Amino acid sequence: MDAQHDPIAGSMPAFEILAPTRRILPLVLASPHSGNHYPDEFLAAARLDARALRKSEDCFVDEIFGFAPSLGVPLIRALFPRAFLDANREAYELDPEMFADPLPAYVNTRSPRVAAGLGTIARVVANGEDIYKGKLRFAEAMERVDRCYTPYHTALRRLVEETRAAFGHALLIDCHSMPSPGPAPAGDRGRNRPDIVLGDCYGNACAAAVINAAEQFLRGLGYKVNRNNPYAGGYTTRHYGRPRQGIHALQIEIARNLYMDETALTRLPFLDVLARHMGELVDTLGRLPSDGLEPR
Repeated sequence: MDAQHDPIAGSMPAFEILAPTRRILPLVLASPHSGNHYPDEFLAAARLDARALRKSEDCFVDEIFGFAPSLGVPLIRALFPRAFLDANREAYELDPEMFADPLPAYVNTRSPRVAAGLGTIARVVANGEDIYKGKLRFAEAMERVDRCYTPYHTALRRLVEETRAAFGHALLIDCHSMPSPGPAPAGDRGRNRPDIVLGDCYGNACAAAVINAAEQFLRGLGYKVNRNNPYAGGYTTRHYGRPRQGIHALQIEIARNLYMDETALTRLPFLDVLARHMGELVDTLGRLPSDGLEPR
């Protein structure tokens, strides 16, 4: 396994690539939300402490998928936290109310993510608490995009293109976790509370064979699986998924209560079992016959 860092002058690395010695399967794994390196200047500007900011993290997701190099698959993981910058957004999805100066015309200020306070620079953490003490300058957003977003996506794009060139097609799995739902409504008995949500942008981001195989495999292990509800796929799935060009993208969301204590932010014993299951899933998807990956 070859761990590659992308150092940024005067700053923390934006990401790390866990690279295999030899690529064996036509997959790339990405974990954009598991970073936990909180810059000092960010913590100083925040009204929340570091523990509260971690509510936006996909804690341990990079660890769950850390097997990737052993299967001959690269894993790219962001080291910056989601609360600092969200790599699963457009480069500039920003809330103008967060900034002291006017935003350029090219900024997307009207997306549903911005309306929810969860743009490229988030206004709130996952539970809705405001992050910042005061307003930001647009120059700060530009700096974060230059320091973190652009290097991360440049590297991810390169991994995907290298994989397609080597195998004739590529499957990008964007790896996430989701907050566990609250108590089940009376009469629900957990029927509508998935363990895992698979997102393919309603059939647009990957061949049907990919999501069909993933769902069948996970259900066979006893997981409750939803498709595209409530997560159909974020920017990464929408942007990279080009089945007609031989690039397939699938988002996977795993309920955190399966593998962690969400209050203490600590691992549960099932994390090791889950990691083994995810490794078996990746191996299964990596061995799908290429002639079955035709666009719908």
